[in-house]
Amino acid sequence: MAKTRPHYSPVNPPVFWTTAVIILAFVLWAWLWPDAAETFIFGSMDWIATNLGWYYILTAGVIVLFVLVVAFSRVGQTKIGPDHSTPVFNMFTWSAMLFAAGIGVDLMFFGVSGPATNYLTPPDVAAMSDEAARMAPIWMIFHYGIPGWAMYALMGMAFGLFAYRYHLPLSIRSALAPIVGKRVRGPIGDGVEIAATLGTIFGIATSLGIGVVFLNYGLHYLFGWETGTTVQVALVVLAVGITIISTVSGVDKGIRRLSELNVFLAIFLMLWVLFSGNTAHLLSALVQNTGDFVSRFPGMMLDNFAFTDGGDPSYPSQDWLKDWTLFFWAWWIAWAPFVGLFLARISRGRTLRQFVIGVLVIPFLFILLWVSIFGNAALDIFRTGEIDFLNEAVEVPESAYFTLLDHFPGALFTIGLSVFTGLFFYVTSADSGSLILATMTSKSSAKRDSDGAPWLRIVWAVITGLLTLVMLFINGVYTLQAATVLMGLPFSVVMYLVMYSLFRVLRSERNSLDSRRAALPSLLSGRIRATGPGEKTSWRRRLARRMSYPGLKDTREFLDKTAEPAIREIAAEMKRLGADVTCTCGEHPDYPLPYVDLVVKFEDQDEFKYEAYPVAYPVPDFAHNLRTASDVYFQVEVFTGTGSQGHDILGYTHEQVISDVLDLYDAHLTFMTMTGDRGTPTKAVYSAPPSEWDDADNLPDDTDPEEVVAGDNEDAGR
Repeated sequence: MAKTRPHYSPVNPPVFWTTAVIILAFVLWAWLWPDAAETFIFGSMDWIATNLGWYYILTAGVIVLFVLVVAFSRVGQTKIGPDHSTPVFNMFTWSAMLFAAGIGVDLMFFGVSGPATNYLTPPDVAAMSDEAARMAPIWMIFHYGIPGWAMYALMGMAFGLFAYRYHLPLSIRSALAPIVGKRVRGPIGDGVEIAATLGTIFGIATSLGIGVVFLNYGLHYLFGWETGTTVQVALVVLAVGITIISTVSGVDKGIRRLSELNVFLAIFLMLWVLFSGNTAHLLSALVQNTGDFVSRFPGMMLDNFAFTDGGDPSYPSQDWLKDWTLFFWAWWIAWAPFVGLFLARISRGRTLRQFVIGVLVIPFLFILLWVSIFGNAALDIFRTGEIDFLNEAVEVPESAYFTLLDHFPGALFTIGLSVFTGLFFYVTSADSGSLILATMTSKSSAKRDSDGAPWLRIVWAVITGLLTLVMLFINGVYTLQAATVLMGLPFSVVMYLVMYSLFRVLRSERNSLDSRRAALPSLLSGRIRATGPGEKTSWRRRLARRMSYPGLKDTREFLDKTAEPAIREIAAEMKRLGADVTCTCGEHPDYPLPYVDLVVKFEDQDEFKYEAYPVAYPVPDFAHNLRTASDVYFQVEVFTGTGSQGHDILGYTHEQVISDVLDLYDAHLTFMTMTGDRGTPTKAVYSAPPSEWDDADNLPDDTDPEEVVAGDNEDAGR
């Protein structure tokens, strides 16, 4: 059998060249004039912290509120995909993937150094007090928890809805289609993707920089290697080299499977600290941390210390806010396209409610456990009088995790295991980062989830490595943090646009739901009523349908003799009355069965679609004593523009099929009335005829692969 050639998206020249040139110019400038770069970066961060700190904090609060409202409102039942779609992964696998997404080398870095800093230099209470110890892990849990994951959930909703439900390419520009329409395919869309790519590369570089200094110290502890430029350059070269090897040799899956093993190793390390330390105290602290976080979260969410000087006069609250809250919010904003794309890909078929709750809760639970256990283990040591350890954890944060493990049994083993675990988290982040950057600077297709070309991944791996190194050479991790605060600012504006865009499409979804509810009495009556004096009574017909599991012969007979003639008849009448109607027939790809598709087009509104399509199901075990002809039976389901809701018309009469079409058409007219003159924001701005829904390689020469709208089999009901 011939091996299928992998499909890669073509590069998007305006986005790729603009972002590559900007980053390379920045790298060259910072390398040649590091003092000027340092002055600019830190001066910009100070200006943003002083004048726009409130904006970052307000933005995080608005995003948290927005995703929660979406989850718990009526539109929370909207699926990331067609109405008939089912989750790609079962609940356990999906939860495990979300769980793994919350673990990384940066969490190992901040799990001890964060609480240590919050204890020695708290933002609003006396240093090293009981209250400072109580809040030290809470602030770290807050910074790593729900606000950041709400940002990821926002971008994941945008990617998933527009790609899998509205048939647009899996890209950020698609999320702005309801606002700017077809102009999203031009400079406006390019500008949005440039901003996203710039923010993402600085976010990735920050993670890699943290990983470099963290691993450098671990290697220093194990082997006595120096902490400095030589080892850090070697680690960056290692990450770039592994990315190139995985890209060229195709061992990506092996690297990812090894990173999955790291999840279990990280859990083992956490349990080691829990059970080899003061277990009762750590569990007690975990319970209190949980309660404190839940009770204080609303106030912490918008706390910008406007009336607080801080617990340490040498480190005012506003400096703490700049170094911690503003940095993390900007970092999560920069990471949002990266993680959001991953979340969308694994969450297809889930409702928005399931998606938001899962994303906000599952990774957060692990973060809560990790920070509470490691943070309180360190605090327990600090409070016994080990001031040198406390000062070192604050001044040399990359050392804090390893110094903590040195206080527990089996330190050499656990530190070695931690270096191994952190190393593979680090190289996996670099490998995944190059993949995402290549995808973001390529032309996405509505046909499939395809990645950027291998050469493009290699280019971005090298550019990201150079950016990481030049930032580390200026002033270490702190420079990366400052640059992230700066680069997160433009993309925060994009996130507001994404929220407005989602508001428009979800309002449209709500109108669609209301229109179906308004038409519900006629829909129900059309499904059960007898429409002629010679027909069976409605209950007998209904019982006959439920007592049989139709096979190929019965299904084909219904489609040929009842459904198709009825739909063609009403299509002809609609056309006579002036509607823009098309009625087409096709063949099921797996069974010798036809399907019939009626489409009515409206200017600036979603088209009306009524497709009678046969769907095969396995005959349930309890039905084998009923009238069955094979192991599968068929339903003739009605597919609308957003998929099937399982409405089966097999067994309807000619008149009942016509009544069903009219009932759904009435519901669509009601929906358009609710939408009004604004038009329908879900109307696709990328269009291509169904004949062009094949692979991009098979398109006509003058067809841009980006312009293909398809849905895969699930979207089209096939």
